[in-house]
Amino acid sequence: MISLVVLAAVARLVGTAAATQSDPLPLPPMGFNNWARFMTNINESIFVDAAEAMSKNGLLAAGYNRINLDDAWSTKERAANGEMVWDPVKFPNGLPWLTAHLKSKGFIPGIYTDAGNVSCGGYPGALHHEEIDHETFTSWSFEYLKIDGCNMPDHSEATYHEVYGRWHEILSGADHPMILSDSAPAYFSGEIAGTNNMTDWYTVMGWASAYGQLARHSADILVYPDGIYGGGSSWVSMLYNYGQEVRLARYQRPGYFNDPDFLNVDHPSYTLDEGKSHFALWCSFSAPLIISANIPALSQEEIDYLTNKDLLAVNQDRLVQQATLVSSGQTWDVLTKSLENGDRLLTILNKGSSTGDLTVSWESIGLSSKALRRANYVSAKNLWTGEQVKVSVKDGGITAKAIPSHGTAVFRIAKSISPVTPTGIIFNTNTTNCLTDNKSGHVTFAQCDGSDAQTWRVRPHGNINSLLRPDECIVDAQGAILSRHSGCRTDAWTYELSGNLINNNSKLCLTEGANGAATATSCGYELNEQVVGLPVGVTVVGITV
Repeated sequence: MISLVVLAAVARLVGTAAATQSDPLPLPPMGFNNWARFMTNINESIFVDAAEAMSKNGLLAAGYNRINLDDAWSTKERAANGEMVWDPVKFPNGLPWLTAHLKSKGFIPGIYTDAGNVSCGGYPGALHHEEIDHETFTSWSFEYLKIDGCNMPDHSEATYHEVYGRWHEILSGADHPMILSDSAPAYFSGEIAGTNNMTDWYTVMGWASAYGQLARHSADILVYPDGIYGGGSSWVSMLYNYGQEVRLARYQRPGYFNDPDFLNVDHPSYTLDEGKSHFALWCSFSAPLIISANIPALSQEEIDYLTNKDLLAVNQDRLVQQATLVSSGQTWDVLTKSLENGDRLLTILNKGSSTGDLTVSWESIGLSSKALRRANYVSAKNLWTGEQVKVSVKDGGITAKAIPSHGTAVFRIAKSISPVTPTGIIFNTNTTNCLTDNKSGHVTFAQCDGSDAQTWRVRPHGNINSLLRPDECIVDAQGAILSRHSGCRTDAWTYELSGNLINNNSKLCLTEGANGAATATSCGYELNEQVVGLPVGVTVVGITV
């Protein structure tokens, strides 16, 4: 169980706290890892060649300064004294030589282990060898540690918590702590755990976000076709991890980043537009940007978008907000977040099969049309083209034209005279149904459709109204959720790290009931029917678990 003391360090004001130098990892890591491209088929030259290519093709200069070894770097047995041994065939010069070489080129080296008895690839795990392995990795000059979660003694949350807790104690007590990439949550996500009960997943996310600097939360992204899992569509794989990521925005803060896995940009099943969308979405999330590809063979088009300065600036923005969904439907997803200088990010994803246009209103972006009327225009920059445009306030919002199938449009909207109000969908993170208003004021949960009835503004004092009914706010009316004018005065709501949205008057939690009923019921512990996602910028408070 997570203590209140631990979670007090987790809870932050999302949107106001910014990364500081005191954070062990103030900004999302960027670099290279071998797994999605090479899996266990690795050797020294892969990392040496990647470093050389990244030094020449602009990736290092753009900030991709980490090179991380994944599984299969060791022999199949430990040494007689219990220490790990690097494979002398794969790494003839040794790992101390490799880390020294990488550092001489300007890179920070990282290494992999598994928390269980045996790694996912069949190599020695770290279970009951945590102290000696930490000493070994430190002596070899690694500064970043990915800890996987295969082959644990059992699959209980308590066991994972206890074993990863040992690592947390070791790393946090070190003179120069290694960055921890924690894969524990992935083993409790729906696809891997084989369960529809998400409570354990969120429990693990709670302590993983307190223990490390980044946490893998769901499935491996599709590996290259010559890997054992290489069949299928990278687009489908990427969208799956994207769909997991949007459930978890409440955990992200400066110093901790949700990790939706690698940028597998050279997978041949991607179109160019799909690869660019993959990158743009990860930048919008301020997610780790760890490329897993054949770096020397990347095309110039791939290098060009991976080094897009405007998108990298979004990813590395010191607020490190994870963009959240303004609206979601069958064809279009719209996401926003704020940036440290007051600018607003707008990302539009075309999930459809044909090119299309979309207009996103000022209110949907989190701005006020009324406030903007005092100005003639809003300045916006197209982050793909670099074009700076002045959009007339009278246009009603930003129009993105000719977004290709599976492509994105990304705009950086300059700080304006309008205040920013957290705005977006409120959705059940299990069913993914959206809280939906109605002209009659009857509120339900329904399939997300991108309408104004499903886009909500969370006002500074916790009152919540839909764009459909801007003068009415949701209330707990004896257990039924309604939108009423009186609610904008009487009913404020509090959002907790648990995902509970709690009515301040009744102390009851927003709940998705049978047949989409929106109700207020007694708060349970991270129940499927009560964990909801809210737009970024809402204050998130800690929980006692």
